Amino acid sequence: MVTSRGYRIQIDEKPYIVNDPVITGLQLLDLVGKRPADEYLIFQVLQGGQLEEIRLDETTDLRKPELERFITFESDRSFRLVIDGRRFEWGRPLINGLELKKLAGVDTATYGIWLEVRGAEDRAIADNELVDLQQPGVERFFTGKKTTTEGNSFLPAKDREYLAGRGLQFDEIVDGSNKGVIIRGFPLPSGRFDAGQADLLLLLPFGYPDTPPDMFFVLPWIKLAQIAKYPKAADQPFPFNGQQWQRWSRHNNEWRPGVDGIWTMLKRVEHALEVAA
Repeated sequence: MVTSRGYRIQIDEKPYIVNDPVITGLQLLDLVGKRPADEYLIFQVLQGGQLEEIRLDETTDLRKPELERFITFESDRSFRLVIDGRRFEWGRPLINGLELKKLAGVDTATYGIWLEVRGAEDRAIADNELVDLQQPGVERFFTGKKTTTEGNSFLPAKDREYLAGRGLQFDEIVDGSNKGVIIRGFPLPSGRFDAGQADLLLLLPFGYPDTPPDMFFVLPWIKLAQIAKYPKAADQPFPFNGQQWQRWSRHNNEWRPGVDGIWTMLKRVEHALEVAA
């Protein structure tokens, strides 16, 4: 921000005034006494919270709007990570949950953050929990509301009776605009997959049971046992209740209002699992 005295910037949350609108990374580090400069990294905080490294000999133009915040790290490398599909860089090998949420630009009080674990249950990261970005597979994160509504049942009585009659444990969960039924430990066809059971998610659309559910989702992610690969049209994530589910794109083209229910959907799920290739 330009003032009568010069250009106002922030480095590590402290205010400074500089006269030259075009300044190098080395000059910024000198300004805050970070010496020797080659033992430090400096990042510019962009709109949305992303960090962009400025090399020692690289310049940045302070006349551009919203480009006056900087962060320094005592480090010799930066780490790349992805939050909610957006790429970020971090100047330290360790980052905590609160810092991850600040990078993502979400409300830190009402949102949680999870480490995406491909093929397994995603791991929630507490605000003060440190994550080591040097570990393999520690690079993708996603945010979501920390709480969901588990209030009165929205499943029709016939659906609840059917699930209970089969001895299936289930939860009815509202996550944002989505209503879903999670069937716990749903049995998978013997020998077909790299797991014997998985949680099964069915999303119930507005108007159900007159309107049919479409697709289904499982967790943990499962692969075909013989080829160790995901089945066709079953390799994309779907966020629900703070976790990334494996989406099975199997569409429901026939549905009889007043006749079909969750039993119909489960039979179609079982068939899709049997013939998956």
